[in-house]
Amino acid sequence: MFNNKDPTMSSQEDVSNGRMANFKYTNRLDEARRRRNIVYTELRKAKKDEQLSKRRNLNTEEEVLNLSCEAISPGFSTIEDIVAAMKSPDETLQLQATQTCRKLLSREKHPPIETIINRGIVPRCVELLNCHHNVALQFEAAWALTNVASGTSEQTQVVIKYGAVPRLVVLLKSPSANVAEQAVWALGNIAGDGPPARDLILAHDAVPLLLDLIKPDTSVTFMRNIVWTLSNLCRNKNPPPPFDIVKTALPALNRLLTSPDRDILADTCWALSYLTDGSNDKIQAVLDSGVVPQLVSLLTSQEATVLTPALRTVGNIVTGDDAQTDSIILAGGLKHLCNLLSHSRKNIMKEAAWAISNITAGNTEQIQHVINAGILPPLIQVLDSGDLKAQKEAAWAVTNLTSGGSYQQLADLVQAGVLPPLCNLLAAKDWSTTVVVLDGLTNILNTAEKCNQVDQIALMIEEIGGLDKLEALQHHKNEQIYQKSMAMIDTFFSGDEEHASLAPAANDEGQLEFKAPESTSTDFTF
Repeated sequence: MFNNKDPTMSSQEDVSNGRMANFKYTNRLDEARRRRNIVYTELRKAKKDEQLSKRRNLNTEEEVLNLSCEAISPGFSTIEDIVAAMKSPDETLQLQATQTCRKLLSREKHPPIETIINRGIVPRCVELLNCHHNVALQFEAAWALTNVASGTSEQTQVVIKYGAVPRLVVLLKSPSANVAEQAVWALGNIAGDGPPARDLILAHDAVPLLLDLIKPDTSVTFMRNIVWTLSNLCRNKNPPPPFDIVKTALPALNRLLTSPDRDILADTCWALSYLTDGSNDKIQAVLDSGVVPQLVSLLTSQEATVLTPALRTVGNIVTGDDAQTDSIILAGGLKHLCNLLSHSRKNIMKEAAWAISNITAGNTEQIQHVINAGILPPLIQVLDSGDLKAQKEAAWAVTNLTSGGSYQQLADLVQAGVLPPLCNLLAAKDWSTTVVVLDGLTNILNTAEKCNQVDQIALMIEEIGGLDKLEALQHHKNEQIYQKSMAMIDTFFSGDEEHASLAPAANDEGQLEFKAPESTSTDFTF
């Protein structure tokens, strides 16, 4: 990245200007990754926009819910009756009792999961998974276990404890589509419990069996469950799943990106978002599967459930190296990101700004693509009037541009009107946003100083109230903020002479103009 900047700037100046933390690769990769992880954690809090990690398998509408055992099945008046019948040598009685148990667990409200566990029914359900000659019994037992595993982590661990995982994996090969689908659902719930449960399923070679179930004649509902379970097997990052295993799903995920079903698309994108949330070699493996064109096209989706994970995946990809970032640019991603900066959903606007911030942390060519795509005006609009989280991401995007952009690119930024909203954010309640803004303003002033125009920019900042805000920050309780603000005032605003008569010259088109010193040949239009 330093290869693209003005040679007169030394690496020491870069450090002093706070540039080291703003680049996304070379020696700054770790810092950028930490920032991505922080943002990722914040974004994951929007539960309504993401898939659930566990789902209960409710009874169908025609089945009676919320009734007593006796009403569901006249032969069983208590839980003890159900337990006794499930252990009976009579398979007909076993089936009736297991079905009754499953119906109890399929209540929409207050399913008696803990009661079922306390009565010792879980190990019996696990045993019944082995009844390969009785498909109906396997199905009911798998359904009951699915619902137990939809509960708390402790309840899911009971299912794991009694050995359900390897038996459920075997059922993925069942000749009965209903049994196989129920096994998929149960494994999806177990995988959603966290890394240890997820890795246990992966260790039993579930992925190739799940992929074998993806066929042209697989029903839509079955396919939804398969893709959802695959996404849970790719999910969680402390630690992440063994990449060599989960990456085998990439060809199938690439094909599924063309699915007309919203739920399948959404979970496919979630899986890809998890797989791209890591090191560059993982990002590259995803890119090599050919997902980028279709993934970028999904940035135009009107379905928030699809758009959110598609945007997340694109945002992860552009945290990678230059070539990986370029793949999104070449696929036309910037025009879609530009449009998303005006999206009605705040979290979409925020994530679009976050993705752009990773592109402006790139080289000057990538920054120029951002400018050429018309992103600066809507980005500055977000900086000016977006919600606080979106403003913070827009501030990062602007500051990254000021850190790695050319003189002319910074001139374009100032000409686009970035200074007023940037200065307004000096009063942000979030101190980390204030730090980012201080770095951006410092970078702009340092650049102006190198072309002998610092007085003009300082005057512009003063006229829009920026200097007053900087002076107020000298009393900020955060040490980093008051030190940065004091340094800016001392360096750029403490001249002995008044510069009220100074103003940047205007060119024939009415644009503000900065010119570099005679030692350089670059003109600047602010």
